[in-house]
Amino acid sequence: MKSGEMRILVADDHSVVRKGIIQSLEANFRQIEFGEAGNGGAVLQLIRETRWDLVILDISMPGRNGLEVLKEIKLLYPETPVIIFSMYSEDQFAVRSIKAGASAYLTKDISSKELAEAIKIILKGGRYLTPSLTELITSELINERVNVNHEILSDREHQVFLLIASGMNVSAIAGELSLSVKTISVYRSNILKKLNLKNNAEITHYAFKNNLVN
Repeated sequence: MKSGEMRILVADDHSVVRKGIIQSLEANFRQIEFGEAGNGGAVLQLIRETRWDLVILDISMPGRNGLEVLKEIKLLYPETPVIIFSMYSEDQFAVRSIKAGASAYLTKDISSKELAEAIKIILKGGRYLTPSLTELITSELINERVNVNHEILSDREHQVFLLIASGMNVSAIAGELSLSVKTISVYRSNILKKLNLKNNAEITHYAFKNNLVN
């Protein structure tokens, strides 16, 4: 590796997704070395071992999710920029991600051209906020958004909440997040208590009412 060469770490639990991201970027970033990680633990290990100029981080990974890893990166290496790359819409996790220190929140349906544009801006020290995300953040700053109960959920509770609302049961969510059924059940109980709801049907109704799922 040449001295001064820039490095981008791509973290996603699906190898085909990592390869696809790297392949789409190599044409625009010929002088950049790419690294890969398949889970949060691997991300943090690589962060400690090597200097990275940018981390592209999936929000849904087994064990520690992307938001938890983002916060750890920002605690250890606050100058390292992080893009949260997610299947979830901006309404669901974007503001949380930016508040936690992300330089961008991009959904996985983004074009290769826009992803490259975002990376170029971030590597120069900037942030990349889509117009819709800028509107979400601005609305929150000027208190146009009505305070809602789901904002008090922890990041992990919020993720479990969305998965329940999408129709997944506790066992399926445990498998999806690589956590125990008991742990997911605790998160579910916390969600019901914090939102003053009784069951999964009410969770789903709440999510649709607040435009948190499609």
